[in-house]
Amino acid sequence: MEGFIEISAEELESSAKLIGKDWMLVTAGSLSEGYNTMTASWGCMGVLWNKPVSIAYIRPQRFTYLFAEANEYMTMCFFDEDKRDALRFCGSHSGRDCDKVKECGLTPIETDVGKGIIFCESKLALICRKLYVSDIKEEGFVDEKLLSNYAQKDYHRQYICEIVKAYKRV
Repeated sequence: MEGFIEISAEELESSAKLIGKDWMLVTAGSLSEGYNTMTASWGCMGVLWNKPVSIAYIRPQRFTYLFAEANEYMTMCFFDEDKRDALRFCGSHSGRDCDKVKECGLTPIETDVGKGIIFCESKLALICRKLYVSDIKEEGFVDEKLLSNYAQKDYHRQYICEIVKAYKRV
């Protein structure tokens, strides 16, 4: 893909900074069949089942949830600070109501793996294949104070995904 070089998953930065502070766009679907993206600041990366993995959390009412459920692959794209407004927009607007990518001036590229979508403007893009899906459940919380994140009881679905490819902007 023009403008990117492939890197190994071991070269990735700390997920606490990338996800928690920089945020990311989680995208599922394809250019030909439709897709949606959403901003996320919850997630993680690491190793599980002897594979490099990323974990995305998506609430069931999010439009991206439908695409994540219907597709084997999803992507996680990270951006420089100059795209913070685009990330805010994608986190506060629904793809049901507008074309978020167009509104933000982002340029989607379909990858050669699983028809995943990454963005030309990304500084880092991960192509991820779903390995395991589970729902967060109220009875699983040991620290009940965390339930305040779920006033509507709209618990996230957790997607554990293998990082199939990682690309860094050159």
